[in-house]
Amino acid sequence: MNYIVLDLEWNQSNTGKEPEVERIPFEIIEIGAIKLNDACVMIGEFSQLIKPQVYLQMHGITSRLIHLQMEELERGLPFAEVADRFLDWCGEEYTFCTWGPADLTELQRNLKYYNMTPLSDKPIPYLDVQKLFSIAYEDRKTRRSLEYAIDSLKIEKDIPFHRAFSDAYYTAEVFRRIVADAPKVLENVSFDTFCPPKCREDEVKIQFDTYMKYISREFSSRSEAMADWEVSSSKCYLCHKNLRKKIKWFPMNARHYYCVAYCDKHGYLKGKIRMHRSEDGKVYVVKTTKLISETDAEKIAQRRAHAMQMKKKNGKGLC
Repeated sequence: MNYIVLDLEWNQSNTGKEPEVERIPFEIIEIGAIKLNDACVMIGEFSQLIKPQVYLQMHGITSRLIHLQMEELERGLPFAEVADRFLDWCGEEYTFCTWGPADLTELQRNLKYYNMTPLSDKPIPYLDVQKLFSIAYEDRKTRRSLEYAIDSLKIEKDIPFHRAFSDAYYTAEVFRRIVADAPKVLENVSFDTFCPPKCREDEVKIQFDTYMKYISREFSSRSEAMADWEVSSSKCYLCHKNLRKKIKWFPMNARHYYCVAYCDKHGYLKGKIRMHRSEDGKVYVVKTTKLISETDAEKIAQRRAHAMQMKKKNGKGLC
């Protein structure tokens, strides 16, 4: 299996008033990629400018960041042609690698805008090299810039940053170093959810070294999602025992819910739900469960008490 290390550059509206903004807020103007084999040897490269068809003026920040002018993009090819060539170049057996979580979402949104065949009809597993860098070398939570990672690993900077091919090249270099230094980190796969699961059979349940992740199918509303047993249940990801909650699910805001359960064998577990809205307006859930200390459980109890207080003050009930 190969790795496709992908980077995109995109343009956006200067005014935010165009009707296309809802469907394609970011128009891809350049695709760059490096192909690595399973031994992390570079076996191919892809680089192509794309002629804009939606936003015909370059956004000021975009122009300054990537040093591209609209005149240069006029020499590019239409997105549909470039995307077809790129996906043919990728081959059949590969895993995408990106710096951060945005590229695959925007690639799929652009494919959808041009009525092209989607990459998948369900979540796509990929490797977020930015996240892997933090897990391998830092605190697992901090997200660094690509140039920071290059400097930290003392990788030679021989081409400018902020163009699709150069950033793909540097991302590939960081990825190769991670594989050499900490290959087990690659077990921390990410999932792009531009297309959430459509049925229970496609839902994602995956265990990592320090937590469990669950990605639900779509629901018509938040209340329907929270009424689903799989969404609202608490389970110890180490012994797989169903747990009773010490603190029932409560909302911190419209998108985030928390709970605390207790396992007799492994201790306290925090559940966190993030509500997401899919492209067709439905709701799906990303739930994580991880072990926490008793002190952390007490802090969550305090957050719940504060949330109840604020709800009462605002004249609203609490879930």
